[in-house]
Amino acid sequence: MEQTWFITGSSRGFGRALVVAALQAGDRVAATARRPEQLDDLVAEYGDRILPLALDVTDPARAGEALRETRDRFGRVDVIVNNAGYANVSPIETTDDADFRTQFETNFWGVYNVSKAAIPLLRAQGGGLVIQFSSVGGRVGGSPGIASYQAAKFAIDGFSRVLRAETAPFGVKVLLVEPSGFRTDWAGSSMEVREIPEGYNDTVGAMNRRVRQAGDGPAGDPVRAAEILVRVAKRSDIPQNLPLGVNATEMSVAQDRRLLASDLEWSAVSRSADADQPYPAAFPPDAA
Repeated sequence: MEQTWFITGSSRGFGRALVVAALQAGDRVAATARRPEQLDDLVAEYGDRILPLALDVTDPARAGEALRETRDRFGRVDVIVNNAGYANVSPIETTDDADFRTQFETNFWGVYNVSKAAIPLLRAQGGGLVIQFSSVGGRVGGSPGIASYQAAKFAIDGFSRVLRAETAPFGVKVLLVEPSGFRTDWAGSSMEVREIPEGYNDTVGAMNRRVRQAGDGPAGDPVRAAEILVRVAKRSDIPQNLPLGVNATEMSVAQDRRLLASDLEWSAVSRSADADQPYPAAFPPDAA
């Protein structure tokens, strides 16, 4: 089944790996990037099955234009991948407000812009798949130093749940991808590390050392991940959330178990807030 893909952030990392995996599977790809000339080697190899497009995802008008150009070239758009994103490192206390907002513009509003522009196209053609790149941090959270990035990923989760509910009647599916560490440039030249005050050396500093100076680098293989996603996209039955990588899998399962245990422990107290429920409810035993 030949599909047409629209992928943001295609010049490197996950985006480029997905472009290649989709093309190798016989699909067609609109590969978007701020500098589409970085895709010239793939154009030379795959010819008219790849359409390189200039796109800054923070520009909503251009997002709509790029999607329409894809439809006009290939006839339809089956899979839309919101992959573009980056993170800079600094503690919340000393983060430059403008930098925090700029990261959020790409990491959340870019997803919003492309997703919103895609809805009328997907609705008109009777369906499609939207793949949103989140992070295991967008499910578990709490990674010191990347508050803007993780806040955006949590926002993508909430936004995508509503998108899924609203567009399901049109045959649209939404998949949230939650990777752990992968061998991409995420923690390389695309990441700026601001000054880390001494008091944050054991939190923000430790996180920075872990993701940027860890020997062989992260375990995740973006080529394998891309091939997995291409295979998933061709299924009728897909998960709503897909952790990728050992750490993402184990951290997600552990977090879900912690939340479930806490919810069950406090369920009587939680229920007692409704006017028709028994009140007061006994609290769980307090810590000594």
